[in-house]
Amino acid sequence: MVRNEAALESAIYYVDKEEDKASRSRHMVRFWLYCVAFLVFLMVVVGGITRLTDSGLSITEWKPIHGAIPPMSAEEWNEEFLKYQQIPEYERVNKGMTLDEFKNIFWWEWGHRQLGRFIGVAFFVPMLFFWISGRVTASLKPRLLVLLGLGGLQGFVGWWMVASGLVDRVDVSQYRLASHLILASIIFFALLWVARGYRTGQKMPECVSADRHVWLMGLLTICIMVQIFLGALVAGTHAGLIFNTWPLMDGRIIPEKIYDTGSVWHSIFEDHATIQFNHRMMAYLVAAICLLLWFRIRRDPFKGDIMMPVNILAGLLAFQVIIGITTLLFAVPFSLALLHQAGAMLVLGAATLVMRDLYDNARKY
Repeated sequence: MVRNEAALESAIYYVDKEEDKASRSRHMVRFWLYCVAFLVFLMVVVGGITRLTDSGLSITEWKPIHGAIPPMSAEEWNEEFLKYQQIPEYERVNKGMTLDEFKNIFWWEWGHRQLGRFIGVAFFVPMLFFWISGRVTASLKPRLLVLLGLGGLQGFVGWWMVASGLVDRVDVSQYRLASHLILASIIFFALLWVARGYRTGQKMPECVSADRHVWLMGLLTICIMVQIFLGALVAGTHAGLIFNTWPLMDGRIIPEKIYDTGSVWHSIFEDHATIQFNHRMMAYLVAAICLLLWFRIRRDPFKGDIMMPVNILAGLLAFQVIIGITTLLFAVPFSLALLHQAGAMLVLGAATLVMRDLYDNARKY
């Protein structure tokens, strides 16, 4: 009996010690998750460059391991170039491209894929270390596995997207492009959500009345996600190259040519005028919800410290709207288009952090 009690006490001591180690390592784990989120942000930016330079189809095979090594000799470069010459993009768009010109687009796509591989290693190896060494809590482990699964799925979706442009098209499917970007956005959101929530004994913006605002912040975050998806459809169909005026489209707020291609589904995903119109209207809705949230919290006497993060979110969103309009008016120049895509992720990141703070405060009070 005494021996059993001693064993039980030893087991309890071991569990307490492990929990204490996990608690003391929270700041290290959070920093790691934030770093991975930053890498995902960079991945989206590099993906935007790859799209804007029409580099995405320059590598015609999916080699998750062997593909990490680029061509090292003239023979290997010629072999890679020959593979590219077999797809419709070369035949219809880049016929007569030189090897040096091919290398320019190849390196962007290779860098995009290489960054994806690096993110996988940067997530998996530290996760394995933290897990084995007892530096993560039991509640965090399933979340890490979900994040790992999402990362693996993103690699598959990326190739699924590229494959759509290798047979009958000269670019990738806008459906698959939008799926690829929205999954990256979900991963970015999830990383920030988990990292922000994995804190203890650290000051966070206090908001006694958070339960009054958390639902509106949740709606805003969902709308930002939808807007990113709609933006991907604009990019995938080059719908930003028409109706380069604002606030009117074809001289009207609601142009006559929208939803005029048969089925509603076809109009939403295929018709350029409808795609741009939807992106504009969702932008107005996102701005209106953000403004309403800002006014509600500003007038709330119990708002506490949450006003500053909300001000930052509102400022980023205002900047994003200005960049979006400017990008449209100048017919989507490279620098503004890339800034607009990066801005969308910054807005999503700020919204995620504010949403997490409100959510945690709503549970607290």
